[in-house]
Formats: sequence, C-alpha cells, structure tokens
Amino acid sequence: MSATFENIVPQRYWAWGICGIVSLVSLALTLLYPLWWWPASAAAVLTLVGFVDYSQTRQAIRRNYPVLAHFRFFFELIRPEIRQYFIESDSEELPFSRAQRAIIYQRAKGVSDKRPFDTQANVYAPNYEWMNHSIAPTEIDNHDFRITIGNAACTKPYSASVFNISAMSFGALSANAILALNEGAKRGGFYHGTGEGSVSRYHRAGGGDLVWEIGSGYFGCRNDDGTFSAEKFRANAASDQVKMIEIKLSQGAKPGHGGVLPGAKVTPEIAEARDVPVGVDCVSPAKHSAFSTPRELLQFVVKLRELSGGKPVGIKLAIGHPWEWFAIAKAMLVTGIVPDFIVVDGREGGTGAAPLEFTDHVGTPLREALMLVHNTLVGIGVREKISVGASGKIVTAFDIARTLAMGADWCDSARGFMFALGCLQAQTCHTGHCPTGVTTQDPKRMRALVVPDKAERVFQSHQNTLHALKELLAAAGLNHPSELGAEHVIRRMSSTEVRSLAALHLWAKPGELVGEQPKAPSSHVLFRVFWASADPDSFAAPPDAWVTHASKVI
Repeated sequence: MSATFENIVPQRYWAWGICGIVSLVSLALTLLYPLWWWPASAAAVLTLVGFVDYSQTRQAIRRNYPVLAHFRFFFELIRPEIRQYFIESDSEELPFSRAQRAIIYQRAKGVSDKRPFDTQANVYAPNYEWMNHSIAPTEIDNHDFRITIGNAACTKPYSASVFNISAMSFGALSANAILALNEGAKRGGFYHGTGEGSVSRYHRAGGGDLVWEIGSGYFGCRNDDGTFSAEKFRANAASDQVKMIEIKLSQGAKPGHGGVLPGAKVTPEIAEARDVPVGVDCVSPAKHSAFSTPRELLQFVVKLRELSGGKPVGIKLAIGHPWEWFAIAKAMLVTGIVPDFIVVDGREGGTGAAPLEFTDHVGTPLREALMLVHNTLVGIGVREKISVGASGKIVTAFDIARTLAMGADWCDSARGFMFALGCLQAQTCHTGHCPTGVTTQDPKRMRALVVPDKAERVFQSHQNTLHALKELLAAAGLNHPSELGAEHVIRRMSSTEVRSLAALHLWAKPGELVGEQPKAPSSHVLFRVFWASADPDSFAAPPDAWVTHASKVI
C-alpha cells in the first residue's frame, strides 16, 4: 500500500469505512430488493458507532480504531473464560500481567479496584511475598507522603512525593502524552522526569515539577560538537519548574548502550528541545565526555549544583560491574563530595527500545542493585546524606512498600503511568504505530490521546495508588513510608520455609567500610571480593588475574 493511500484512508479507519460503504450500497439495493433493508440498517448503525468512536474523548483506542476497537473489547470480555479453561491465568502474561494492568486502569479511571473471591496468587509458591499486619493498626489522615531531597551542600532542597513519573523523553512519547503526564503531575504535586531528551515546550506547558535528566548527549545543554555547555545548562536549569538535576550514567532498558535517533525523525519540535539540527541524526553516546573517572563525576555534580543555583543534583544508574559502583563510593570518601540523591534503575525497567540481548541479559535487577547501593552508602557512613530513589516495574502500592523496605526513599514509575494514559501493552512503541497515541509522533494517531481526560487519569492513578499505600501502612501499624523496614516484608523460600527480608539478607553496619582496615559488610560477597581494589580515580577493571580469582569466589 502506498504512503499516499495511507494518508488518504488510514488503515485504522478501514472497518469504519467499509461499514459506511456497505451501508450506502445496501441502501441503494433496497430499491430493487426490499430485503436489503436489514443489512443496510446494520451497516448504518455500525457507521454511526464509528462516528461516535471517532468523536468521543474518553478512549484513545476507539478514536484511532472506530468500530474495530469494539472487537477488542468483546474478546477482552470473553478472554477470562477462554484463558481460565484453555490458556493461562491473569498473572502469567509478561512484561505486565493482565491483573497488573487492570489495577492501574481501575485506579486511573477512579472505579472500584476491589477483587472478590480471594487471591489468585499461589501463597505457598516460592518467592511469594507479603506484608505482616499489626493488631494495633494506625489511622493516617493524609496519603500525600513526602520526603526532602538535598544535603547540606544544596541550598534549594526539594520536597518530593514518594511516587513519581520516571524519565521518558519527548520523542519517545508523543506531545500529547507529555502534556497529560505533566498536567497530572501538577495536579497531584509529584514530579515528572524529562528523560534525556531534555525539557521540551510540552514539559513547560503543564507547569508540573520537572527532574531534568542529563544524558551523554547533553541535550538542552550541548555545544555544536556534542560536548557539555555550561552556559546553556545554566539557562535551562534556572527554570522554576526544574526542581532537580539527574545525571544519567545508564538506564535499565539498555545499560551501557548508546542510541541514535535517525535524522528523519528529528522534527523541528524535537530539535528545539534537544538543541540539535533538524533532520540530522541525533546521537546519544554510550558514555559521557564531561568526565572519565569517579572523582571527575563527583566534581561534575558540584559544578551542576553551582550552575543550577543550588538545586539538588544526583546520579541515575543501572548497576553493572560492581567495582565501578564501589569506585564512585570510594571517590565520595576521598573527596568528601556526595550527590544529593542516587536513582537505582533496575534492569527490568523497559520503556526504551533495545536489542533483545540487552533487554533480557544485561544489567542487575532492581532488588539486588538497590540493596548493593543502600548497603554501600550505609557502609561508608553517608546514607543519611544521600536520598535513594528506585525504578523498575513498580506499579502497585505493594511494589512501592517492598521497594522502600529494601532501602529506597522513593519510587519512580514509567510504564505504570503509560498505562494510566491508556497504553495497551501493544509493544509497538518503536514503530510509531502506537494504537493509543502514547508513543508516536504521528499527529493523526496522537489526536486519540485527549490531554484533559488523560491528565485526570494520571492524577487519579497517583492519588489512588498512594491511598492504597496509606492503607497498607496503617494495617502494618506505621505512619509514614520512611518507617518501612526489611522486617515488614516476608518472602516464602519453599512450601515450609519463610523469611523476612531482614533475615534473608545480611545488611551493612554504619561506617564499616571506613578506615584503614575496613570490615567488608557481610550482606554481599561482592564487598569481600571487589571493594579492596576499587579505584576512586578509575572505572577500569582490576587486574586480570585478580578478576579470575574473584569470579571463582562469586
């Protein structure tokens, strides 16, 4: 099919168009054969349904696929019975199960999220987790749980919600999606991560709080040769909307991998946001050029803090080689410089398109990565100075509670808020053919996403999820998420053995990595193997012979 024909009659409107044609032809045939009145009536009704679908503003899938969308709803309706008897359960689909998506849709729409007839989970299966409750539950008045981010070197600390929108760039998401996310964040008082695509006009339009992510491409603060520009950074960071600066070292979707946005996709709006030429390949290198050692990274943190006028500056990373993270930690001890925050991105984070090998087999999952970072900061005695965020497949109140219990101070979610926008998990994000207008730059598809309606859903999703978190905390006898500890979450190891996270993992003691002969915390064998040879002035690997020995220990 030619591009010209697609522009005239988009494929997604075919069902509606066919109904209209059948209606007209059948109506004409009724002049000769009266019995054609029945198909003419049926086709006319479907044509009218298509018009209503195209015009309504509540459901993006119906706006983009008039008439045809109802077949999806029909099969979705009968799908539980088909799956129950012939295929699979609600919890078996990946990346997100139908049950996970359903709870987000319900909370985003403000409808009942209650479930009858008890759990569908196998509570005796290994790795099943739960929270212990108290016989003396508390009463919590407000579910707007907040933490303060910013240490003594920060003159403009930020009061953040414990649940926020993770980094997703304009270009990866549509303009309407960015507008709806930011407007929802404004209403709910939580922040919206910009992604490394910089602060676009659509981020600014909603007026919501922003965390500006600075990636290796330095979009929005780059010179013509792709290097960092202090002057451009200072100008953009001065915006009152920009509350924090996040230096992205790596991301869970494709850690250690750069990216290229082909020139054909670099529209004037994307070029404006990223400060790159229109129609020219937009390159994100695999590593930064503004620093090359752990010590230089921390000096870059100080530089950005000063250029931003004292706003919180932190780093975001997916954990890879442990000695590289330990090198950053040692650089903190040597220089006395600590970032205001660290965001740990688990490898299960996945809004960015990536090669299959990276998607499935590169990077450390969130639980192990978060515990490693938390224990390291405790071990070097700076945990109280550095706030820790976490992202990676966090969508429900229990996901938040479990993650905070494992050492985080707050959580970010990307795909959770994409579902709130109407994402169907069609997994066509990288093709430009998103059926709901969330991840496309096609204005015809994008129109399906009606900003006021979806902003309300983003707001309600956030509010109702935090309300559910409040109920969990109250049931556990707590008053604030900061009171959650590893002792509150229990994991089943086998059909006859359970352990709390506190007992399952051995945790670092404050300051035990400091001193001439530090005692490696027993929480992880990696400390005993890699800590001693980590170098604050290099990300390089230890000597080959030592690595060979270490691999045997692990």
